[in-house]
Amino acid sequence: MQSDLESLTSPVATGAAATVVLLRDGERGLEVLLAERPRDRGSFPGAWVFPGGAVDAADAAGHPIDGIDAARRAAVRETREEVGLELDPDELVPFSHWTPPKGSPKQLTTTFFAVRMPDGELRLAPDEVVAAEWLRPVDALERHAAGSMTLWPPTWVTLHGLASAASVDEVLDELRRGEVRPFVARVADGGSTILWQEDDEYADAERIREREPAVPDDVPDAEGNRHRLMMDRLPWVYLDSF
Repeated sequence: MQSDLESLTSPVATGAAATVVLLRDGERGLEVLLAERPRDRGSFPGAWVFPGGAVDAADAAGHPIDGIDAARRAAVRETREEVGLELDPDELVPFSHWTPPKGSPKQLTTTFFAVRMPDGELRLAPDEVVAAEWLRPVDALERHAAGSMTLWPPTWVTLHGLASAASVDEVLDELRRGEVRPFVARVADGGSTILWQEDDEYADAERIREREPAVPDDVPDAEGNRHRLMMDRLPWVYLDSF
């Protein structure tokens, strides 16, 4: 797994990061922890995100900064710093690896980990997190669709993938059996669509970057491989037929 992650590189990425999807079983089903970034400063202002941040030299400990071990250490450190929770690095389950498109605010390749909520109380770092909520993935997606919650594409797609999960055990068991899935992004349609490498139009993304966004009813048909997120309207439309 480590060699696979370390081979995922991008000409636009300039560093690495780690993100942690904290999970718990709530009264109404699976819940995830989302944190709101300050609106007036920092990365992704006003967005609701999973805890995480950039891998630094201390996390790398002399090894490649984009390696899985460095990402694990960064995930533990960032979770402690941002929300005050102490994680066991061995419990972290890596499940996706995101390479941003050109023009993204942070040019970092990011490993996403999932983990069960540990013992302890949330202690938010006020300079990095202004609020935090435990939410069912479907509730977070509904808030986004209503325009009341800002989400970035990797967060949205991750929530979409968790929306039908019944429990923490189910999620972690499935992720442990799977591979770390790469998402290498390109943008198209005037910036309103993100394509990932399985999409049949991925190779032409640069050519169609400035194409006008589709009208609301113009959803691509299911023929061919589609792996894209259409963001020209709410709710966003995710196609993953490949």
